[in-house]
Amino acid sequence: MSGYAVAHLDEIDETDDGRCPWRPVRHHFGITSFGVNAWTGHDAGDRIINEHDESDENEELYLVQQGRASFELDGERVDAPAGTLVFARPGVKRTAFAEEPETTIIAFGGTPGKAYEPHGSDLWAPLRPLYEAGEYAEVADRLRVVAEAHPEYADLFYNLACCESLAGRTNDAVDHLQRAIAMSEQFRAYARDDSDLDPIRAEPAFKELIDG
Repeated sequence: MSGYAVAHLDEIDETDDGRCPWRPVRHHFGITSFGVNAWTGHDAGDRIINEHDESDENEELYLVQQGRASFELDGERVDAPAGTLVFARPGVKRTAFAEEPETTIIAFGGTPGKAYEPHGSDLWAPLRPLYEAGEYAEVADRLRVVAEAHPEYADLFYNLACCESLAGRTNDAVDHLQRAIAMSEQFRAYARDDSDLDPIRAEPAFKELIDG
């Protein structure tokens, strides 16, 4: 296997999860040491970066690769033509909009003081609109294939458990929740309050998982 890879941004298929179109750069190259993705606003006025604050989580560096963007950072507007770098620390509320058609922003992220942990959000994103439409059985069927092909991502198994719970597949939901928790303890805490898991909450096996 070669020690390097080369791709033009347009060669990475765009993904749309119902919010902002983006290209899964990290997943395309199999990068495991830092997060990086590219987001594009195809029309002037499009939101490129969804509003969030990464509280207690990631530092993020944004590069306006082409076009012109406007950032809002803790309520302050920043004009950002192509070539501009914008750095935001955890806790800073941020979002960005396209000022010109086809404005593209490349975002890099990582948590201060912690090794980067890759997640499967790149693979979950195409299924998100179906999930929000309530097509839980279809999402579960498709996500199971994805999770089995990428067993390194605990969040895929957690999302699969949620969809199986909502689809009435109790045993499968418990099994995949157990797998997610075994890979990452954080999912035990998530499961305690996640309404997606309410249909299986009374199951003895679920209670045993949550109680640890």
